[in-house]
Amino acid sequence: MYGVILAGGSGTRFWPLSREEYPKQLLKIFGNQTLIQVTLSRISSLIQTESCYVVTNPQQIEQIRLQLKELGGSALNYISEPERRNTAGAIGLAAINLRKADPEAVMVVLSADHFIRDEAAFHESLLKACRIAESGRLVTLGAKPTRPETAYGYIQCGAPLQACDDAHAVKRFIEKPEREQAEKYLADEKTLWNTGIFVWRADVILKEIEKYMPELHKGLQEVEAKIGTNSEDEALRQIYAGLPSVSIDYGVLERSEHLAVVQTDMGWEDVGSWNALDEVVPGDADGNIISGNVINIGCQNSTVYAEKRVVGVVGLENIVVADTEDATLVCSKDHAQDVKKVVENLKKQNGVAHLVHRTVYRHWGSYTVLEEGEGYKVKKLMVHPRSRLSLQMHHQRSEHWVVVEGEATVTVGESVYKIPVNQSTFVPMGVKHRLENATDVPLRLVEVQNGHYLGEDDIVRFEDDYDRLPKKVS
Repeated sequence: MYGVILAGGSGTRFWPLSREEYPKQLLKIFGNQTLIQVTLSRISSLIQTESCYVVTNPQQIEQIRLQLKELGGSALNYISEPERRNTAGAIGLAAINLRKADPEAVMVVLSADHFIRDEAAFHESLLKACRIAESGRLVTLGAKPTRPETAYGYIQCGAPLQACDDAHAVKRFIEKPEREQAEKYLADEKTLWNTGIFVWRADVILKEIEKYMPELHKGLQEVEAKIGTNSEDEALRQIYAGLPSVSIDYGVLERSEHLAVVQTDMGWEDVGSWNALDEVVPGDADGNIISGNVINIGCQNSTVYAEKRVVGVVGLENIVVADTEDATLVCSKDHAQDVKKVVENLKKQNGVAHLVHRTVYRHWGSYTVLEEGEGYKVKKLMVHPRSRLSLQMHHQRSEHWVVVEGEATVTVGESVYKIPVNQSTFVPMGVKHRLENATDVPLRLVEVQNGHYLGEDDIVRFEDDYDRLPKKVS
């Protein structure tokens, strides 16, 4: 088996904790691991790390690499989509890479943001699904419903399969139902939640994509021809933008004649919105989920998250409050699915509150935006001991660095020198430079940027310790 973790979502319904470049799969929703770390750990006893593929995008790949590094992430295979093309594109891209590596590959497709209570039952169901998939079936795991959920899709079971207990042909897929219909599905033993966890052979899903999504198949063939060549990245960028953006469910599974479902009672939940926390995080005696520096007086069935500031809540009922450094959400749980509309409005305002947090973590350390205005931005930087940033240059901004803790080793043009505490240096626009912490204690400094454009994409890297240099095209 090969694991394929889909980790390119933006998690808009978990704003403001989740941002486009730091989505919910990178958050510690429950326990001491983030959702994507839990996802990888969950399959580690069945699938070797070097047989796992993570499909994401350029905006998130550095953060994902950083989080999975401690779980053997250096052995993982990463596939970066130039643009989001929904699950059909992501799965097809993974399938052509797997087929190239192993023509008989069986792929287990997982989302990076699911919660599973009973891992033993999950493993048992995966092994059953794998045996069925080897015969040429497309297999999905169906979870036994525990409530009349209207935010999930459903699967209706057809005839049982003789090859395996708890396995059926799929009669039909059902879109997210209204409450009354969901209550009927809860009482029907043949109707299951659609978990979005899939198992199939890479060659089989590609044949089904060819049959039902010929345009996607043609583009994937063109990309596959370039895999392993110096022009792979450029070909992917050019071809991928023109591919259809369709879910694998709608594009293939709802039309396939080779579909099967394995019924499982593994305690599955899709951590899709703030409401989902009620199902995966234990509440207090009043049904509240409280995190951070919160003063709670008389609240019931509410979720309150405080990142740094003190948050006082009084007499709330059925409310979500989430406070971060730069944004605060207050909403009724009845409208938790509508949080994504806040993000849509933020995008229209051309701000950054939907993209990133004020503090951004990198392999070398972190930076926090303290203040910004027309033509300037002030940051606080922390560089880990024995770490350094890339050798880089900016076309549209200059930078001043003031060391407040530790000692910096800096490269500016052809000069290399050290800056102690309370000293500073200047990096002119268009000059190669590098910041390094050659000591055994953290380095902290304040950076003041000046220029007409101060976006993070105004960076040209010449040397990098973290595999962020663009590949050369032959």
